[in-house]
Amino acid sequence: MSVMRTLRLSSLVHSCHSGVRQFSTAPLRHSQSYDLDTISNLCIGKDTRVIYQGFTGKAATSNAKDTIEYGTKVVGGVSPGKGGGTHLGLPVFNTVREAMEKINPHASAVFVPAAFAAKAIEESIEAEIPLVVSVAEHIPVQDMLRVHDILRTQSKTRLVGPNCPGIIAPGQCRIGIMPYKQYLKGNIGIVSKSGTLSYEAVGATSKASLGQSIVVGMGGDMLPGTSLVDGLRLFFTHEQTEGIIVIGEIGGRAEFDAADLIKEYISSTPNPKPIVAMVAGRTAPTGKTMGHAGALLSPGDFGAEAKAQALAAAGAIVVEHPGLMGTTMRRLLGFS
Repeated sequence: MSVMRTLRLSSLVHSCHSGVRQFSTAPLRHSQSYDLDTISNLCIGKDTRVIYQGFTGKAATSNAKDTIEYGTKVVGGVSPGKGGGTHLGLPVFNTVREAMEKINPHASAVFVPAAFAAKAIEESIEAEIPLVVSVAEHIPVQDMLRVHDILRTQSKTRLVGPNCPGIIAPGQCRIGIMPYKQYLKGNIGIVSKSGTLSYEAVGATSKASLGQSIVVGMGGDMLPGTSLVDGLRLFFTHEQTEGIIVIGEIGGRAEFDAADLIKEYISSTPNPKPIVAMVAGRTAPTGKTMGHAGALLSPGDFGAEAKAQALAAAGAIVVEHPGLMGTTMRRLLGFS
């Protein structure tokens, strides 16, 4: 939180187009409405209707082709100035609001360059798209501060990302850039700070014949729209999820917040779902500033070992490497 306070602008003003509601400029902090009311928006499935922002661009086109082939219900996209036409046999709209009115999407995949990604996210929030997934890396921090200012004033839209692989319900709906062929429909929910380690967890649970219910990549930026805590809240009550994997890494406090919630959940739930955890970066040297934006370990910060100890004390079963996740979860679920 100290990083956020340092970066906090004295005044963040968001001016919307005429006829669109204005957003407040109070201190940066998510509201309870955003934190709790939009968690269910992460429950994607075979009926989730997806649009692309930046639809006719090269990256979106390539991703959309794979996603449609996977079975995701892609229903159209947005490319300003190209509305009224079609792309990949699907309608193209000039604005997200127009797409919302005409085809009623449940989610938007933002495939827009980093310099313009925040504006694209804001447009989806204004149109009240239930779920927005942004995979772009290097979105300016000032832009994301503005996005978070907007997010906390409303309770209709949930953001996943930026700088993340996205979210997937295996065999049903893919919104993001994850290598989907190794995913297996099953009963393990995964939320991860690291995209690469989420793939490792998927591989381990697929190999263990458990599969995954939903996999959420929270992203590597310091200002993610969805956190480890949010993923845990989703999986605690998600009927298809029988076991939970949470993956953290050096930098930030997300893992400590997750540990607090896990402790509360286990102590207050008669038959809590088993939770396996891992924290990457235990061998990182102390006293050095290192890591990407969301895993920025500075001198004086708590490292991976302290986070692993907090998760273990909360009741999670902490493993040393992702290869153990599948076998450990099988044991906790009572399989041989």
